[in-house]
Amino acid sequence: MTTLFLSDLHLADAQPGITRRFLDFLRCPAREAQAIYILGDLFEYWAGDDDLDDALNREVATALREVTDRGVKVAFIAGNRDFLVGTDFAQRSGVTLLDESVVVNVEGTPTLLMHGDTLCTDDVAYMQFRNMVRKPAYIAQFLSQPLAERKAQIAAIRARSEADKQAKAAAIMDVNQAAVEAAFRAHGVSTMIHGHTHRPADHEHQVDGAPCTRIVLCDWQASRGEYLRCEPGSRTRIALGG
Repeated sequence: MTTLFLSDLHLADAQPGITRRFLDFLRCPAREAQAIYILGDLFEYWAGDDDLDDALNREVATALREVTDRGVKVAFIAGNRDFLVGTDFAQRSGVTLLDESVVVNVEGTPTLLMHGDTLCTDDVAYMQFRNMVRKPAYIAQFLSQPLAERKAQIAAIRARSEADKQAKAAAIMDVNQAAVEAAFRAHGVSTMIHGHTHRPADHEHQVDGAPCTRIVLCDWQASRGEYLRCEPGSRTRIALGG
């Protein structure tokens, strides 16, 4: 069985090269897999499923549907940029929406999948913001506003976020080791795959004396993309350039 993992594409009109690379991925390697897991931030932002007729959103949903119609399972865990992706998108694309953390069997190994932002507990301001915007009442109130107003608010939040990052130490925006260990313990696994931090690497941990592996996926940029390919006996990072 071939399972592919990717995250942090941040698809947006301003980055057409990344969109082209993702569509190429869906036309070729994706169709040869049995399962694909997208671990958040597929989109730079998602204002609500009533934005599905936007040209980019429609093109991506249609391309995903072509893959899922071929019998490939495509599952999605929301990221901090696109946590408002909902059932309309799922129905249009054929993608299965998953909880924010889930354990799946990857070639015989129970593996914890998540976006990864919940591990960055040293960034207290972000965690407070995350807790606020994920509340059902907040989401309902936000989605009740006209689409144009929502997009304007998202743009303002993104601008503030980028400005705030300049004042934060890089370590604050990476995972907290205690949070990582707690996640391994809570889910009873020794392997974890996540994105979010834009620091692709394989990390070895010792949790209560047992070895554990944490795999951080690559963020996609104009010059390159990457996905993780898991098959029996192998785990390979596949670069997509050009």
